[in-house]
Amino acid sequence: MILGGCLGATKPPVAAADARFRLSDSLASMIRVDTARVAEVESDLHLTGKITFDEEKVIKVYPPVGGVAVEVKAELGDYVEKGAVLAVIKSADVAGYEQQRISAEANLQIAKKNLEAAEDMHASGVASEKDLIMSQREYAKAEAEAKRMSEIYSIYDLSEGSGYVVKAPITGFIVERKLNKGMQLRPDNSDNLFTISNLDEVWVTANIYETDITKVRAGYTADVTTLTYEGKVFQGKVDKVFNVLDPETKVMKVRIRLPNPGYLLKPEMFASVDVHYKEGGSMPEIPEEAVIFDKSKDFVMVYRDRSDIETREVKVYKSAAGRAWLSAGIRSGERVISRYHLLVYDELNGG
Repeated sequence: MILGGCLGATKPPVAAADARFRLSDSLASMIRVDTARVAEVESDLHLTGKITFDEEKVIKVYPPVGGVAVEVKAELGDYVEKGAVLAVIKSADVAGYEQQRISAEANLQIAKKNLEAAEDMHASGVASEKDLIMSQREYAKAEAEAKRMSEIYSIYDLSEGSGYVVKAPITGFIVERKLNKGMQLRPDNSDNLFTISNLDEVWVTANIYETDITKVRAGYTADVTTLTYEGKVFQGKVDKVFNVLDPETKVMKVRIRLPNPGYLLKPEMFASVDVHYKEGGSMPEIPEEAVIFDKSKDFVMVYRDRSDIETREVKVYKSAAGRAWLSAGIRSGERVISRYHLLVYDELNGG
């Protein structure tokens, strides 16, 4: 609940509209009126966590061949398009593939000519059926080898020569780089060269204590704030609740998925999370800013028309996410002033 502040009025608030009061034209053009409606009561659960990568959009780039890095074009933090050159590796393995490819293509051409000759000779009765079948088998064998080499070149995106070009498999940011110019790579190297992440969306991984586990479900909305952008709220949804407790800390992880326009949110940022959950039961609901706190009581300005505005005491049951649920004092369908209501309150009550 937003507190309107102790207004210090010398007169007690009136219970009904003053027949002599009429809202001025200037003030009438400034106020905003909202209608109370019955809604399910919500509460906020405050959690702490951090921004992380969307693991579904993270790709680790591994070297398929050994060799020496002769060029490294991508720096940590760079934004790269899919297909962009990250590095060039001079590789004996690629040179070996090139030799095999050339040999396979040459053997295919020879086998094709031999098959054509065998077909002509068989048609003229010079060659036997057995000779033709043998030529067909040799051609099929050469064709399969040429196709195998073509698939290897396609899978590893190889080009002619002994150089292997490392390309970005997706569009995103270089979030990890483990390769420098001149570095030697062993064929059995199991470490990745680069990690690329698309930061259009990020995750927030937060902790839920054991006492609050039942309050959070997938699909609940969440407001996220960071230390970097004070006052800015990022809205997302609970994407997954991990049903495993940490044996030491007794907390369970929850994941919130967030859109990240402008790439403002960076992995490892501290995050403060407010998850909105259903408490159960329904009550009249109004904007939280419509409530005026004065003399240790809560009031609203009930609006019927410019000459019929009532200061009414209410009982606020709960405030969350900019809304207030009232247990007494208002009915569904009644209208309340929610902007410049303090000015109306002062005029009507002699503040």
